[in-house]
Amino acid sequence: MKRKRTERIVFENVEVLDAGAKGVSVAKAPDGKVIFIPNVVPGDVVDIQTVKKRKAYYEGLAIKIHSYSKNRIEPVCQHFGACGGCKWQNMSYEQQLFYKNQEVQNNLKRIGKIELPEFEPILGSEKTLFYRNKMEFSFSNARWLTPEEIASGDEIGKENALGFHIPKMWDKILDIQKCHLQQDPSNAIRNEIRTFANANNLSFFNPREQEGLLRTLMIRTSSIGEIMVMIQFFYDNQEERELLMDHLAVTFPEITSLQYVVNGKANDTIYDQDVVLYKGRDYILEEMEGLKFSINAKSFYQTNSDQAYELYKITRDYAELTGNELVFDLYTGTGTIAQFVSKKAKKVVGVEAIPEAIADAKINAERNGITNCDFFVGDMKNVFNDEFIATHGHPDVIITDPPRDGMHKDVVDMLLKVAPKRIVYVSCNSATQARDLALLDTKYKVTKVRPVDMFPQTHHVENVVQLELK
Repeated sequence: MKRKRTERIVFENVEVLDAGAKGVSVAKAPDGKVIFIPNVVPGDVVDIQTVKKRKAYYEGLAIKIHSYSKNRIEPVCQHFGACGGCKWQNMSYEQQLFYKNQEVQNNLKRIGKIELPEFEPILGSEKTLFYRNKMEFSFSNARWLTPEEIASGDEIGKENALGFHIPKMWDKILDIQKCHLQQDPSNAIRNEIRTFANANNLSFFNPREQEGLLRTLMIRTSSIGEIMVMIQFFYDNQEERELLMDHLAVTFPEITSLQYVVNGKANDTIYDQDVVLYKGRDYILEEMEGLKFSINAKSFYQTNSDQAYELYKITRDYAELTGNELVFDLYTGTGTIAQFVSKKAKKVVGVEAIPEAIADAKINAERNGITNCDFFVGDMKNVFNDEFIATHGHPDVIITDPPRDGMHKDVVDMLLKVAPKRIVYVSCNSATQARDLALLDTKYKVTKVRPVDMFPQTHHVENVVQLELK
């Protein structure tokens, strides 16, 4: 162990032991503290330089690899390590699934502290690259320089970038040449926008100074080949805006929906902004088992279309519907799960807090000729109450798919009060799911569990749980 003048510590020949939260790996320092290290694989033996020291742990970087893990593979992406989007791209996919499954099991056992059945095997994704249907990129007038570029000593002036935020740095953008997460023509569209904007002196955004025309780019694709492109401008310059939009329309005639936003706010969220249609229609279509779902610029839709289908099939199987049930779909979003299970239910009632999502759900139900789904807007903890049950009936089955924070305690209390015979709990965060399962344990037993990998090359994992009344 050697100390540097900066008080950063170097630990030598340390074995990486496990995969931890948020995609980083875990090792143990000689003093017993945990060390969190990115871009390494459990089984690697490395020298680690600390970058942060806390009471209970260190954060560090691997500065030398002595031996490689048997589960390490060569990352396919040239941006791996700097980007932070695919933190596990250097780990075999089988091992990624192992750690995702382990995370769900650990959370349900340690946080839930409840009786659990044997897990069904984690469902891996057939596509491990080019699986995302939505990507968001940011413009910057000063691209992030890699450590290699800085160390080279070459003089590099300010250069524009179109890509991803560097992890933990809100104002630093890594210029992306090829991303392996979204199918073409995503890369071609992004690279053409950058090239054209540079050639025509269109200014790129500076988040610190809050200036520059081009702010963000969103590309959505669907499994039936439809494409949405939306550019966010910081201010409106009609001549420059139309120059770029016309160029995109001509160069990529396959774009189904070409839209833009003019957003002069301090943040770049679009949910309170007007989205303007420039060419085509203001939505793209996704298809699943013959059902068509319209997706607009603000819609939430599972970002892995193929795995969403698998997730919904498991959810429907766990609901065990016979055709006679009243089903409540809490946190219904645009009603995809509700409509997906509707043909096996007597009636489905969906509830969602976002008005635009419910408007989409109703349009989609009409498009699909579904007449046994009703959708309602409201904050779940306020809407899901005695009056709602009295109005819409007592559900036989409840499906719940809450955001990462899980369900509000009032919603859990209402579930216990209503006591449907079966609950299917879909979650993108097994830690908060485990907390909620512990609260439901007074009346419900967990009868089935199956993790589903929606996001290969990352640490994220979905989990589906079936609960039955005790």
